[in-house]
Amino acid sequence: MSGLLFRPANESDLAAIVALLADDSLGSTRENASLPLDQRYGAAFEAITRDPNQLLAVAERDGTVVGCLQITFIPGLSRMGMWRGQIESVRVAASLRGRGAGKAFFAWAIGQCRSRGCGLVQLTTDKTRPEALAFYESLGFKASHEGMKLAL
Repeated sequence: MSGLLFRPANESDLAAIVALLADDSLGSTRENASLPLDQRYGAAFEAITRDPNQLLAVAERDGTVVGCLQITFIPGLSRMGMWRGQIESVRVAASLRGRGAGKAFFAWAIGQCRSRGCGLVQLTTDKTRPEALAFYESLGFKASHEGMKLAL
């Protein structure tokens, strides 16, 4: 899809990012996009931007944020000290889904992982989102592991 710009997020993007995160059946139950934003979003944004192993990114079209994702660059000892890119919090505006925006955004994100020396890109997706699973598989991701979480 043409006309998209991918870049690191800045503080002025925060409300749009939270709105994207809240704009689905799961996000609507765990996010609060009302303004002014809850201060925890600002604190998290500051922590992310201070950490050199984090990249919060947005997709922009005609000056409007239409997508977001976060990459965590993870150093590890396994696989001979290989770095991994962990992609999380992926959203593309509903109006652009199925039109190539997500595919282009992932190509950019994977390029960011390659440029940081990552030998593997990984992600998790909620089991209640079969369309997301199909999308990631179409990009070449394999469901090779079972992910587990413990809410604290």
